Amino acid sequence: MVVLATKCYVEGDARERALDSLDSLVANDLAELDVEWTIGVLDDEFVSVTVEGDDETVARNLLRERWGEITDHFEDGETYVGTLQYWDDEGWTLDAGQPIEISRDQLGLGPGDPSQIRDRFGVVQHTPLQFVYDADGDHRLADESRDTLYDWGRSDDDGADSGGRLNVNSATRGEVRATLNRAGHARDVITVERLGLLEQSVVCAEGTDPPGLLASVGEYLPAELKAVVP
Repeated sequence: MVVLATKCYVEGDARERALDSLDSLVANDLAELDVEWTIGVLDDEFVSVTVEGDDETVARNLLRERWGEITDHFEDGETYVGTLQYWDDEGWTLDAGQPIEISRDQLGLGPGDPSQIRDRFGVVQHTPLQFVYDADGDHRLADESRDTLYDWGRSDDDGADSGGRLNVNSATRGEVRATLNRAGHARDVITVERLGLLEQSVVCAEGTDPPGLLASVGEYLPAELKAVVP
């Protein structure tokens, strides 16, 4: 079994849609392998994938590479993935199967208190983030995650001027796309990037106002939304 570093925290029909979406993603990733799999949700809301078959080792490694893995074994100085659980005046706390507290100084994201930093970079709750584990508890946000957050406010992947981003939780990528279309904003969006199973980053076209987009689609999405303005 692989415990993916992404959560399913919605209920009812929304949970069924989310797990159906994940099943399709897993099917695409493992299409060429001789395996069968079963998807479940653990008590702590992390998603598990049980894989069986001749290629199960390769399949597990592919899932770990794509989603990150929740483990009960940490090594000093190694990089792992956790999801943003909560924040206070002291820093951010990630859930990596155990609480990982990252102090404000170890976020490495510039001035402001932890809540202001979260707002500035548009980090919604449950976003998967990489961190470097420290045996003495002085964990830090990994350079890969810092670079990603800084890049959100700079430019799109093609290097062109970005219209900013709108980050969303509690919805699948397909649900976010459908909501944007329903609200008449298809032309205002370059793409929707998947951060986790239920966390998405809408890349806005140049000239789009992310706070305005948030106000327009917010009524359609029962989610946390954060605008990133370049």
